[in-house]
Amino acid sequence: MQRTFSKPFTQQEPISEALIERVSDIMRTGRLHRYNTVDGEIAEAAALERDYAAWQGSKYCLACTSGGYALGVALKAAGLRAGDKVLANAYTLAPVPGAIHNAGGVPVFVEIGEEWRIDVADLEAKAQSSDARFLMLSHMRGHIGEMEAIVAICERYDITMVEDCAHTMGARWNGKRSGNFGRVAAFSTQTYKHINSGEGGLLTTDDPVIAARAIIMSGSYMLYASHGAAPEQSVFDAVKLTTPNYSGRMDNLRAALIRAQLAGIDDSVRRWNERYRALEKQVAASPHIDTVERPQHEEFVGSSFQFRPRISVKDMPAFLTGCSQRGVDVKWFGAAEPKAFTSRYDSWQYLAPQAPLEKTLKVLETTCDIRVPLTFDEDDCAIVGAIIADEVNKHL
Repeated sequence: MQRTFSKPFTQQEPISEALIERVSDIMRTGRLHRYNTVDGEIAEAAALERDYAAWQGSKYCLACTSGGYALGVALKAAGLRAGDKVLANAYTLAPVPGAIHNAGGVPVFVEIGEEWRIDVADLEAKAQSSDARFLMLSHMRGHIGEMEAIVAICERYDITMVEDCAHTMGARWNGKRSGNFGRVAAFSTQTYKHINSGEGGLLTTDDPVIAARAIIMSGSYMLYASHGAAPEQSVFDAVKLTTPNYSGRMDNLRAALIRAQLAGIDDSVRRWNERYRALEKQVAASPHIDTVERPQHEEFVGSSFQFRPRISVKDMPAFLTGCSQRGVDVKWFGAAEPKAFTSRYDSWQYLAPQAPLEKTLKVLETTCDIRVPLTFDEDDCAIVGAIIADEVNKHL
Protein backbone atom coordinates (compact mmCIF):
# COMPACT_ATOMS: atom_id res chain seq x y z
CA MET A 1 0.00 0.00 0.00
CA GLN A 2 1.32 3.45 -0.94
CA ARG A 3 2.24 5.84 1.84
CA THR A 4 0.12 9.02 1.89
CA PHE A 5 0.27 12.32 3.75
CA SER A 6 -2.68 14.05 5.40
CA LYS A 7 -1.51 17.39 6.81
CA PRO A 8 -2.47 20.56 4.87
CA PHE A 9 0.34 22.59 3.30
CA THR A 10 -1.45 25.89 4.00
CA GLN A 11 -2.04 25.52 7.74
CA GLN A 12 -0.19 28.08 9.85
CA GLU A 13 0.67 27.87 13.53
CA PRO A 14 -2.06 29.34 15.76
CA ILE A 15 -1.84 32.87 17.11
CA SER A 16 -0.87 32.75 20.79
CA GLU A 17 -3.43 33.46 23.49
CA ALA A 18 -1.29 36.33 24.79
CA LEU A 19 -1.31 37.98 21.38
CA ILE A 20 -5.03 37.41 20.98
CA GLU A 21 -5.50 39.22 24.29
CA ARG A 22 -3.24 42.09 23.16
CA VAL A 23 -5.25 42.50 19.96
CA SER A 24 -8.45 42.36 21.99
CA ASP A 25 -7.16 45.16 24.19
CA ILE A 26 -6.58 47.33 21.11
CA MET A 27 -10.05 46.53 19.83
CA ARG A 28 -11.58 47.52 23.15
CA THR A 29 -10.07 51.01 22.82
CA GLY A 30 -11.56 51.43 19.34
CA ARG A 31 -8.32 53.12 18.25
CA LEU A 32 -7.45 50.91 15.29
CA HIS A 33 -6.14 53.67 13.02
CA ARG A 34 -2.43 54.29 13.46
CA TYR A 35 -2.87 58.03 14.00
CA ASN A 36 -5.75 57.70 16.48
CA THR A 37 -3.89 57.97 19.78
CA VAL A 38 -4.32 59.62 23.16
CA ASP A 39 -1.74 61.87 24.84
CA GLY A 40 1.45 59.98 25.63
CA GLU A 41 0.45 56.88 23.66
CA ILE A 42 2.70 55.32 21.02
CA ALA A 43 0.60 53.63 18.37
CA GLU A 44 1.29 49.95 17.75
CA ALA A 45 2.20 50.72 14.12
CA ALA A 46 4.81 53.28 15.22
CA ALA A 47 6.23 50.87 17.80
CA LEU A 48 6.50 48.22 15.09
CA GLU A 49 8.43 50.60 12.83
CA ARG A 50 10.82 51.40 15.67
CA ASP A 51 11.35 47.74 16.58
CA TYR A 52 11.66 46.45 13.04
CA ALA A 53 14.20 49.11 12.08
CA ALA A 54 16.29 48.12 15.10
CA TRP A 55 16.02 44.41 14.29
CA GLN A 56 16.80 44.88 10.60
CA GLY A 57 19.65 47.30 11.30
CA SER A 58 18.20 50.09 9.17
CA LYS A 59 17.68 53.75 10.02
CA TYR A 60 14.09 54.03 8.78
CA CYS A 61 11.07 51.77 8.50
CA LEU A 62 7.53 52.17 7.19
CA ALA A 63 4.69 49.78 8.04
CA CYS A 64 2.16 49.54 5.21
CA THR A 65 -0.65 47.43 3.77
CA SER A 66 1.28 44.75 1.87
CA GLY A 67 4.63 43.71 0.52
CA GLY A 68 3.49 44.53 -3.00
CA TYR A 69 2.49 48.03 -1.92
CA ALA A 70 5.91 48.45 -0.27
CA LEU A 71 7.63 47.46 -3.53
CA GLY A 72 5.71 49.99 -5.61
CA VAL A 73 6.18 52.78 -3.10
CA ALA A 74 9.89 51.93 -2.81
CA LEU A 75 10.31 52.52 -6.55
CA LYS A 76 8.31 55.75 -6.54
CA ALA A 77 10.04 57.08 -3.42
CA ALA A 78 13.43 56.27 -4.96
CA GLY A 79 12.60 58.48 -7.93
CA LEU A 80 11.09 56.23 -10.58
CA ARG A 81 9.36 58.17 -13.35
CA ALA A 82 6.71 56.89 -15.74
CA GLY A 83 8.36 54.84 -18.47
CA ASP A 84 11.59 54.17 -16.58
CA LYS A 85 12.97 50.69 -17.18
CA VAL A 86 13.36 48.38 -14.21
CA LEU A 87 15.55 45.29 -14.37
CA ALA A 88 14.00 42.30 -12.61
CA ASN A 89 14.80 38.61 -12.42
CA ALA A 90 12.46 36.59 -14.60
CA TYR A 91 11.74 34.02 -11.89
CA THR A 92 9.49 35.78 -9.42
CA LEU A 93 5.83 36.04 -8.44
CA ALA A 94 3.16 38.21 -10.03
CA PRO A 95 3.15 41.00 -7.38
CA VAL A 96 6.69 41.99 -8.41
CA PRO A 97 6.00 42.94 -12.05
CA GLY A 98 2.65 44.21 -10.84
CA ALA A 99 4.37 46.64 -8.47
CA ILE A 100 6.70 47.81 -11.23
CA HIS A 101 3.75 48.36 -13.58
CA ASN A 102 1.69 50.09 -10.90
CA ALA A 103 4.57 52.47 -10.18
CA GLY A 104 4.81 53.36 -13.87
CA GLY A 105 7.95 51.36 -14.64
CA VAL A 106 8.69 49.03 -17.54
CA PRO A 107 10.13 45.64 -16.51
CA VAL A 108 13.18 44.30 -18.32
CA PHE A 109 13.50 40.67 -17.30
CA VAL A 110 16.88 39.10 -16.56
CA GLU A 111 17.70 35.41 -16.98
CA ILE A 112 18.15 33.09 -14.02
CA GLY A 113 20.62 30.27 -13.52
CA GLU A 114 20.00 26.64 -12.62
CA GLU A 115 20.18 27.53 -8.93
CA TRP A 116 17.14 29.88 -9.43
CA ARG A 117 19.17 33.03 -8.74
CA ILE A 118 19.55 36.01 -11.06
CA ASP A 119 22.13 35.44 -13.81
CA VAL A 120 24.90 37.95 -13.10
CA ALA A 121 26.26 37.90 -16.67
CA ASP A 122 22.84 38.66 -18.16
CA LEU A 123 22.26 41.32 -15.51
CA GLU A 124 25.47 43.06 -16.51
CA ALA A 125 24.61 42.84 -20.22
CA LYS A 126 21.14 44.30 -19.70
CA ALA A 127 22.37 46.95 -17.29
CA GLN A 128 24.70 48.06 -20.07
CA SER A 129 22.21 47.87 -22.94
CA SER A 130 18.82 48.80 -21.45
CA ASP A 131 19.44 52.24 -19.88
CA ALA A 132 17.56 50.93 -16.83
CA ARG A 133 17.82 53.12 -13.74
CA PHE A 134 16.49 50.53 -11.29
CA LEU A 135 16.89 46.89 -10.36
CA MET A 136 14.13 45.16 -8.44
CA LEU A 137 15.98 42.13 -7.11
CA SER A 138 13.61 39.42 -5.99
CA HIS A 139 15.17 36.90 -3.61
CA MET A 140 12.70 34.44 -5.03
CA ARG A 141 11.80 31.54 -2.79
CA GLY A 142 14.66 32.51 -0.51
CA HIS A 143 17.48 32.10 -3.05
CA ILE A 144 19.83 35.06 -2.56
CA GLY A 145 21.96 36.08 -5.54
CA GLU A 146 25.69 36.79 -5.62
CA MET A 147 25.23 40.03 -3.77
CA GLU A 148 28.75 41.44 -4.03
CA ALA A 149 28.68 41.07 -7.82
CA ILE A 150 25.14 42.47 -8.06
CA VAL A 151 26.00 45.50 -5.92
CA ALA A 152 29.10 46.13 -8.05
CA ILE A 153 27.01 46.10 -11.25
CA CYS A 154 24.53 48.55 -9.76
CA GLU A 155 27.34 50.87 -8.73
CA ARG A 156 29.02 50.60 -12.12
CA TYR A 157 25.89 51.59 -14.05
CA ASP A 158 24.35 53.93 -11.45
CA ILE A 159 21.36 51.65 -10.88
CA THR A 160 19.20 51.92 -7.76
CA MET A 161 18.58 48.49 -6.25
CA VAL A 162 15.26 47.72 -4.58
CA GLU A 163 15.34 44.40 -2.71
CA ASP A 164 12.24 42.22 -2.64
CA CYS A 165 12.74 40.35 0.64
CA ALA A 166 9.31 38.73 0.87
CA HIS A 167 11.01 35.31 1.14
CA THR A 168 14.16 36.31 3.03
CA MET A 169 13.10 38.04 6.23
CA GLY A 170 15.76 36.86 8.69
CA ALA A 171 18.19 35.64 6.01
CA ARG A 172 21.78 36.78 5.60
CA TRP A 173 24.43 36.77 2.89
CA ASN A 174 28.02 36.73 4.16
CA GLY A 175 26.70 37.84 7.53
CA LYS A 176 24.74 40.82 6.20
CA ARG A 177 20.97 40.87 6.46
CA SER A 178 18.94 40.51 3.31
CA GLY A 179 17.46 43.94 2.60
CA ASN A 180 20.57 45.87 3.60
CA PHE A 181 22.33 45.67 0.21
CA GLY A 182 20.13 48.00 -1.84
CA ARG A 183 18.91 51.56 -1.38
CA VAL A 184 15.54 50.34 -0.14
CA ALA A 185 13.92 47.00 0.68
CA ALA A 186 10.41 45.60 0.99
CA PHE A 187 9.18 42.77 3.22
CA SER A 188 5.86 40.95 3.39
CA THR A 189 3.88 39.71 6.38
CA GLN A 190 1.22 37.97 4.33
CA THR A 191 0.06 34.68 5.88
CA TYR A 192 2.47 32.47 3.90
CA LYS A 193 5.55 34.55 4.71
CA HIS A 194 7.77 34.51 7.80
CA ILE A 195 5.48 36.60 10.00
CA ASN A 196 1.74 36.09 9.69
CA SER A 197 -0.56 39.11 9.86
CA GLY A 198 -2.86 38.04 7.04
CA GLU A 199 -1.60 40.92 4.90
CA GLY A 200 1.03 43.52 5.62
CA GLY A 201 4.28 45.04 4.42
CA LEU A 202 7.39 46.76 5.69
CA LEU A 203 9.78 49.10 3.88
CA THR A 204 13.29 49.78 5.17
CA THR A 205 16.00 52.18 4.02
CA ASP A 206 18.90 54.27 5.26
CA ASP A 207 18.05 57.07 2.82
CA PRO A 208 16.14 59.86 4.61
CA VAL A 209 14.58 61.27 1.41
CA ILE A 210 13.29 57.85 0.31
CA ALA A 211 11.93 57.30 3.82
CA ALA A 212 10.17 60.68 3.94
CA ARG A 213 8.60 60.22 0.51
CA ALA A 214 7.46 56.68 1.35
CA ILE A 215 5.87 57.81 4.61
CA ILE A 216 3.98 60.61 2.86
CA MET A 217 2.94 58.28 0.05
CA SER A 218 1.60 55.80 2.59
CA GLY A 219 -0.92 58.41 3.73
CA SER A 220 0.66 60.14 6.70
CA TYR A 221 -0.93 63.54 6.00
CA MET A 222 1.23 65.87 8.14
CA LEU A 223 1.60 63.40 11.01
CA TYR A 224 5.22 62.51 10.32
CA ALA A 225 6.22 62.66 13.98
CA SER A 226 3.80 59.82 14.69
CA HIS A 227 6.09 57.36 12.91
CA GLY A 228 8.47 55.22 14.91
CA ALA A 229 11.50 55.23 12.57
CA ALA A 230 11.30 58.39 10.46
CA PRO A 231 13.78 61.09 9.38
CA GLU A 232 13.82 64.60 10.80
CA GLN A 233 11.11 67.17 10.08
CA SER A 234 13.40 69.13 7.75
CA VAL A 235 13.52 66.20 5.32
CA PHE A 236 9.71 66.12 5.14
CA ASP A 237 9.59 69.87 4.67
CA ALA A 238 11.68 69.52 1.52
CA VAL A 239 9.39 66.95 -0.16
CA LYS A 240 5.93 67.25 1.39
CA LEU A 241 4.38 69.48 -1.28
CA THR A 242 5.64 67.40 -4.21
CA THR A 243 4.82 63.92 -2.89
CA PRO A 244 1.38 62.33 -3.38
CA ASN A 245 -0.67 60.35 -0.86
CA TYR A 246 -1.44 56.78 -2.00
CA SER A 247 -3.12 55.65 1.26
CA GLY A 248 -1.41 52.39 2.13
CA ARG A 249 -1.26 52.67 5.92
CA MET A 250 -0.99 49.72 8.28
CA ASP A 251 -3.52 49.54 11.10
CA ASN A 252 -2.72 48.85 14.74
CA LEU A 253 -4.22 45.35 14.77
CA ARG A 254 -1.87 44.01 12.12
CA ALA A 255 1.03 45.93 13.63
CA ALA A 256 0.43 44.19 16.96
CA LEU A 257 0.41 40.79 15.25
CA ILE A 258 3.71 41.50 13.51
CA ARG A 259 5.45 43.11 16.44
CA ALA A 260 4.73 40.21 18.78
CA GLN A 261 5.94 37.62 16.26
CA LEU A 262 9.12 39.55 15.50
CA ALA A 263 10.52 38.53 18.89
CA GLY A 264 10.41 34.87 17.86
CA ILE A 265 11.48 35.06 14.24
CA ASP A 266 15.03 33.82 14.80
CA ASP A 267 13.66 30.68 16.44
CA SER A 268 11.19 30.29 13.57
CA VAL A 269 14.06 30.47 11.08
CA ARG A 270 15.86 27.70 12.96
CA ARG A 271 12.77 25.48 12.94
CA TRP A 272 12.10 26.12 9.24
CA ASN A 273 15.63 25.13 8.37
CA GLU A 274 15.41 21.92 10.39
CA ARG A 275 12.35 20.94 8.38
CA TYR A 276 13.94 22.07 5.12
CA ARG A 277 16.99 19.88 5.75
CA ALA A 278 14.84 16.84 6.56
CA LEU A 279 12.94 17.30 3.29
CA GLU A 280 16.13 18.01 1.35
CA LYS A 281 17.79 14.84 2.66
CA GLN A 282 15.04 12.65 1.25
CA VAL A 283 14.68 14.44 -2.09
CA ALA A 284 18.39 14.96 -2.77
CA ALA A 285 19.06 11.27 -2.12
CA SER A 286 17.26 10.47 -5.37
CA PRO A 287 19.57 10.41 -8.42
CA HIS A 288 16.57 11.43 -10.51
CA ILE A 289 15.89 14.78 -8.84
CA ASP A 290 18.00 17.94 -9.07
CA THR A 291 18.30 20.13 -5.99
CA VAL A 292 20.58 23.06 -5.20
CA GLU A 293 23.36 23.03 -2.64
CA ARG A 294 23.00 26.24 -0.64
CA PRO A 295 26.18 28.36 -0.43
CA GLN A 296 27.92 28.03 2.93
CA HIS A 297 27.81 31.80 3.45
CA GLU A 298 24.05 32.00 2.77
CA GLU A 299 21.92 31.93 5.91
CA PHE A 300 18.59 31.19 4.29
CA VAL A 301 15.06 30.69 5.58
CA GLY A 302 13.76 27.29 4.49
CA SER A 303 10.06 28.08 4.39
CA SER A 304 9.77 26.57 0.90
CA PHE A 305 11.68 23.96 -1.09
CA GLN A 306 12.44 23.77 -4.81
CA PHE A 307 13.55 20.85 -6.97
CA ARG A 308 13.57 19.66 -10.58
CA PRO A 309 12.64 16.05 -11.34
CA ARG A 310 14.55 14.50 -14.24
CA ILE A 311 11.45 13.54 -16.15
CA SER A 312 10.00 14.84 -19.39
CA VAL A 313 7.84 17.93 -19.45
CA LYS A 314 4.94 15.90 -20.83
CA ASP A 315 5.07 13.69 -17.69
CA MET A 316 4.93 16.63 -15.30
CA PRO A 317 1.10 16.83 -15.05
CA ALA A 318 0.90 13.13 -14.18
CA PHE A 319 3.68 13.51 -11.61
CA LEU A 320 1.83 16.42 -9.97
CA THR A 321 -1.42 14.46 -9.95
CA GLY A 322 0.29 11.49 -8.35
CA CYS A 323 1.72 13.67 -5.60
CA SER A 324 -1.63 15.35 -5.04
CA GLN A 325 -3.46 12.05 -4.75
CA ARG A 326 -1.04 11.10 -1.98
CA GLY A 327 -1.56 14.39 -0.15
CA VAL A 328 1.55 16.29 -1.29
CA ASP A 329 0.82 19.73 -2.76
CA VAL A 330 3.51 20.45 -5.39
CA LYS A 331 3.45 23.66 -7.43
CA TRP A 332 4.91 23.74 -10.96
CA PHE A 333 6.48 26.83 -12.50
CA GLY A 334 6.72 25.36 -15.98
CA ALA A 335 3.03 25.19 -16.81
CA ALA A 336 1.86 27.11 -19.87
CA GLU A 337 -1.02 28.64 -17.90
CA PRO A 338 -0.79 30.31 -14.46
CA LYS A 339 -2.25 28.33 -11.59
CA ALA A 340 -2.84 29.40 -7.98
CA PHE A 341 0.23 31.42 -6.94
CA THR A 342 2.51 30.27 -9.76
CA SER A 343 3.09 31.98 -13.09
CA ARG A 344 5.93 32.71 -15.50
CA TYR A 345 7.17 35.98 -16.95
CA ASP A 346 5.42 35.18 -20.25
CA SER A 347 2.10 34.87 -18.38
CA TRP A 348 2.02 38.61 -17.65
CA GLN A 349 0.61 39.75 -20.96
CA TYR A 350 -0.33 43.22 -19.71
CA LEU A 351 3.38 43.97 -20.14
CA ALA A 352 5.08 44.72 -23.44
CA PRO A 353 6.34 41.53 -25.14
CA GLN A 354 9.96 40.63 -24.47
CA ALA A 355 12.41 38.39 -26.26
CA PRO A 356 12.15 34.80 -25.00
CA LEU A 357 14.44 34.02 -22.09
CA GLU A 358 15.48 30.56 -23.18
CA LYS A 359 17.70 29.83 -20.19
CA THR A 360 14.97 30.77 -17.73
CA LEU A 361 12.32 28.78 -19.59
CA LYS A 362 14.58 25.72 -19.60
CA VAL A 363 15.18 25.99 -15.84
CA LEU A 364 11.50 26.53 -15.06
CA GLU A 365 10.08 23.82 -17.32
CA THR A 366 10.47 21.22 -14.54
CA THR A 367 10.87 23.52 -11.51
CA CYS A 368 8.69 22.39 -8.63
CA ASP A 369 7.98 24.18 -5.37
CA ILE A 370 6.42 23.17 -2.07
CA ARG A 371 5.70 25.05 1.12
CA VAL A 372 7.37 23.93 4.35
CA PRO A 373 4.96 25.05 7.07
CA LEU A 374 5.97 25.05 10.72
CA THR A 375 2.93 22.90 11.44
CA PHE A 376 4.96 20.03 9.94
CA ASP A 377 7.66 18.29 11.95
CA GLU A 378 10.86 16.78 10.60
CA ASP A 379 9.29 13.31 10.26
CA ASP A 380 6.48 14.84 8.20
CA CYS A 381 9.02 16.42 5.89
CA ALA A 382 10.84 13.12 5.47
CA ILE A 383 7.56 11.47 4.47
CA VAL A 384 6.80 14.24 1.96
CA GLY A 385 10.27 13.86 0.46
CA ALA A 386 9.91 10.10 0.16
CA ILE A 387 6.56 10.46 -1.63
CA ILE A 388 8.05 12.95 -4.09
CA ALA A 389 10.96 10.62 -4.87
CA ASP A 390 8.60 7.67 -5.28
CA GLU A 391 6.36 9.56 -7.70
CA VAL A 392 9.35 10.69 -9.77
CA ASN A 393 10.47 7.06 -10.09
CA LYS A 394 7.15 6.17 -11.72
CA HIS A 395 8.00 8.34 -14.74
CA LEU A 396 11.55 7.23 -15.50
